[in-house]
Amino acid sequence: MNAVLLAVLVMLILAMLRMHVVLALLFGAIIGGLSAGLGVEATLESFSEGMKGGAGIALSYVLLGSFAAAIAHSGVPRVFANTIISRLDQAEERHADRVETVVRRGILGALVVMAILSQNLIPIHIAFIPILVPPLLGLATRLGIDRRAMACAMTFGLVTTYMFLPIGFGNIFLNEILLSNIQSSGLNTEGVNVMGAMAIPALGMMGGLVIALLVSYRKPRTYRDMATNPSEQDVEEHAAAEAYRPMNGIVAGIAIVVAFAVQLMTDSMLVGALLGFIVFVIGQVIHWKEMDRVFNRGLTMMAGIGFIMITAQGFAQVMKDTGHIEPLVETVTNLFGNNTAIAALAMLVVGLVITMGIGSSFSTLPIIAAIYVPLCISLGFSPLATVAIIGTAGALGDAGSPASDSTLGPTAGLNIDGQHDHIRDTVIPTFLHFNLPLLVAGWVAAMVL
Repeated sequence: MNAVLLAVLVMLILAMLRMHVVLALLFGAIIGGLSAGLGVEATLESFSEGMKGGAGIALSYVLLGSFAAAIAHSGVPRVFANTIISRLDQAEERHADRVETVVRRGILGALVVMAILSQNLIPIHIAFIPILVPPLLGLATRLGIDRRAMACAMTFGLVTTYMFLPIGFGNIFLNEILLSNIQSSGLNTEGVNVMGAMAIPALGMMGGLVIALLVSYRKPRTYRDMATNPSEQDVEEHAAAEAYRPMNGIVAGIAIVVAFAVQLMTDSMLVGALLGFIVFVIGQVIHWKEMDRVFNRGLTMMAGIGFIMITAQGFAQVMKDTGHIEPLVETVTNLFGNNTAIAALAMLVVGLVITMGIGSSFSTLPIIAAIYVPLCISLGFSPLATVAIIGTAGALGDAGSPASDSTLGPTAGLNIDGQHDHIRDTVIPTFLHFNLPLLVAGWVAAMVL
């Protein structure tokens, strides 16, 4: 069996069996390396080399977590949540069912909107999740909102936005990576409307979201009441809300503006989060003696994601060093000769497998573009269809991968009280509702463009 395919299957099966994602990635990488003939020593060296590339990403996420903890410490998110709850109590006396329905839809809609904005207008990626989600969980529990629906809402915004809108992270994905790599691989993309190419795949994602929210996870789901079983973080946030003062909100607003502005100017989440945290200290929202505790809270919140991302980089490096990615693509596509319909489907499926393993569509595109462009040209696909195939193949698997920050981020926020399983409540729902519709929509785009 192809080493890449074997490694991804092993990783996914072990993760499904409740093995920690870090261990599943490590075992998958070792088995993939051994099956490719790298040997134990060379496999581990490759894995370690790849992990070095994830250190910067992990540190950025840790600092973003600490920045989020600082915002929570200011009391702003909890005061916001308490205000909604108070108004809900007042409104329920008159129109209980209708009000609850409106609030339930409002929470899910707000998560979609914030996830979309986190990719372009406010490019903080998953950093909004630990800020916004934990304070809303008590209200979501009270309303019986299925957290799988919340996970799908966030993952939709995180993925669909960058694969369709060429702004912020979308500009990096669509213009700097997708079109740039297609161009360098021998296809002239001048005049290609990248939004037109990715419109049908984006509609596929939209269809998956509608099914998730209105069909699959529409019914209420019961969770343990955080008010009667509060976590340590919940207790701290309630205390912060009680000690809230208007100046805290002003400082929080300044810190957020500083963090966003610095990130845009320096293109560094790390520097932006660090300076935002410092603003909280200077503004006396976080006193010097509290700084270590608040920072550690953010570290705890995001360190798990950071370490998984480091491990995923090691896994990806082993996959590249096996030399089996290109043979996998060529073998699958050559099976179908000049049948463009089946060849397009095969390319999309291979992209799904590779991205599920690597965990990042941004890392997958450069790998597959060099292989897919000559193949698409030989099969007679138009430039627009080629962009759609490669863009979709790269995005496939980001939603639904155990090692993707598009699934790890939602889990970090929703599992703050230990009631949301990463694999069963985030990975499987997002895989079913986004990867499958995206696969179909990407194939349709290849056929009609």
